[in-house]
Amino acid sequence: MPEVLQGALPGIAAEPLGILGRLIGAMLLGAVVAFIYRRTRGGDVSTSFTVTLVLLSILIAMVTQVIGDNVARAFSLVGALSIVRFRTVVRDTQDTAFVIFAVAVGMAVGASHPWVAISGIAIVGFAMWFMSRSAGLATASEVYLLQVRIGLGHDPEALLGDVLQTYTRNRRLVSLSTARQGLAIEVSYRIELRGNSVASELVRTLNRQEGVQNVSLERNGFEAD
Repeated sequence: MPEVLQGALPGIAAEPLGILGRLIGAMLLGAVVAFIYRRTRGGDVSTSFTVTLVLLSILIAMVTQVIGDNVARAFSLVGALSIVRFRTVVRDTQDTAFVIFAVAVGMAVGASHPWVAISGIAIVGFAMWFMSRSAGLATASEVYLLQVRIGLGHDPEALLGDVLQTYTRNRRLVSLSTARQGLAIEVSYRIELRGNSVASELVRTLNRQEGVQNVSLERNGFEAD
């Protein structure tokens, strides 16, 4: 065993396979947590946040192996993460995970546990690659905001229900209000399309419905018409 690994603290597995196994286990269990989150929260969830849950599981496993029984090292980690939390501006939850990733790798190398850093880089890299591919293939689950204006006297569910059932996987009513001085009804849904290719067809079909005055479909701040 290399000399740099001889000084491993009690309770920390210095063997590469032991470290790798723990991080793989963290990845799998983190994926279970993310799966439960998506299933219990419904369709209106952030893909970025579910990926972050998996990454954080791996990263915390890395940090735990680095700290071991060393109280001073634990306080050093608290100080490092405090700097990240209050002084680093990030634009996405995955960015936060990668900041912690960098901290964990730096601590691992600094604490003479290079295999923790190497294994963590390999597992996090694989997790990001796999989940990025999965997110790219699962475009049908992307959430849209659908806004439809209908004439007064029409029931939104009776008028729109069949069309939405055809083109969407899930839908949730967000708001219902009057428009044009009470002469129309504005109804908004959060929806998951059965495929991105059906977006234009959904808008055209809704526009052909008698009583529909206007249709707006938005995704990530952009409008599809």
